[in-house]
Amino acid sequence: MKPTMMTYIHEEQATLSAMLDRYPHDLPEIKGKGTWLVLATGSSINAIKSAKYYVENLANVRVTVEEPFHFQHYEKMDSATDLVLGVSQSGESTSTINAIKHIGKSFPVVTYGLTSKLSSELAKTVDHAIDIEIGEERVGYVTKGYVATIFKFMLLGLYTARCNGLITETQEGEELAKLSVAVKSIPQIIDTTEVFFEKWKDELTASPRFTAIGYGPSVGVIKEMETKFAETVRVPSQGVELEAFMHGPYFEVNGNHRIFFLDTPGEARERLLLLKAYEQKYTDYIYTVKLGESSDERTLAINADVDIFIAPLLMVIPFQILAHHIAEAKGNNLPQRIFTDFGISVKSKTKPGDYA
Repeated sequence: MKPTMMTYIHEEQATLSAMLDRYPHDLPEIKGKGTWLVLATGSSINAIKSAKYYVENLANVRVTVEEPFHFQHYEKMDSATDLVLGVSQSGESTSTINAIKHIGKSFPVVTYGLTSKLSSELAKTVDHAIDIEIGEERVGYVTKGYVATIFKFMLLGLYTARCNGLITETQEGEELAKLSVAVKSIPQIIDTTEVFFEKWKDELTASPRFTAIGYGPSVGVIKEMETKFAETVRVPSQGVELEAFMHGPYFEVNGNHRIFFLDTPGEARERLLLLKAYEQKYTDYIYTVKLGESSDERTLAINADVDIFIAPLLMVIPFQILAHHIAEAKGNNLPQRIFTDFGISVKSKTKPGDYA
C-alpha cells in the first residue's frame, strides 16, 4: 500500500522520540554567539520560523531567516554572521544550494546543511551536513519531515546553549524533559483533530477560501497552513500575521470566509481575541486552534503542558491532518502526482522527487 500524509503523521511521535533518544548525536558543537543566517524556502523556511524563537532565547543568538534566491541576488551579508545554515529536506533545492555556493566564494564563514539526504547536493556543498534523521518521506506534501526539521533545529539550539555554558547540564535535562512532554502529546492531538474534522467536515470541505491568523512563534505555523492547504486542498489559502491582517486583509472578509485563529499566550493575545470577536460579526465560519483547554465547540484545543516557544511543534499537526482530510473530502486525488516536471522545468530542484 502506498504511504499517505497520514502514514507519516502517525510516525511523527516515534520519529521525534528516537531523535530525543539519540541526542546530541550528529549535532555540531557551535562555539561563540552572534548571528546565524538560515537559508530555506517552502516548508523548510516555515519550519525554521517555527523554531527560531526557541533557539534564540536558549542559545542567545540572532537567527536571521531568508529566502535564498532573494538573499543571493538582492541582500547584503551581515559581517557579524557566524555561520550559514541551508535547510532543505530533499537537499536538492537549487536556490538554497546556489546561495550557499555564492556565500562560500565571497565570505569566510562556516556553512552547514540540514537535510534528510546526506548524499544530496546540499550535503555535498556545505562544510558540515546535519541529518534530519527521518529517512525518506515518499509523499510530496511533507509532514513528518516538517516537524522533524523544527525539532532538529530546536535540539541544535539546545546543544549550542549547553556547549557555550549558557545552561547547565541540569537545565539541559529539563529542556529535554519539556520536549519529551510535547512529543508524548502527539497521539492525543491527532485524535482531537480527527473529532474536530468530523464535526465541521461539511463546512470545511465547502470552503472557497481559508485564512489562518497568528503572531510571534505561531507565524511559522500559519505560513505552513498556507503551504499545505495550497498544495492539497487547492483553494486560495493564506497565513497572515495578526498585525498585518489588521492593516488591509480584513477588508476581504465575507460570509463565506473560513478563518482560523491561533490562540497562544503572549503580548498580542488580547488583540487577537478582539479581532476574532469582530470577525464573528461577519462570518460564522470562525475556528480556533488554542494552546490549552477549551469548552468551545469551534475550538481545537492543544491540551499539552508546553510553553509558547515549543508550541509551534504541536500546533501545526492539526493543519497537516485537516489539509489531508479536506483534500480527500473534496475528491482531490493526492496520490496522483501532478506537475511532476515542475521542479526541473523552472530549475527549483536539481532532480525530480522520488515519491510513491
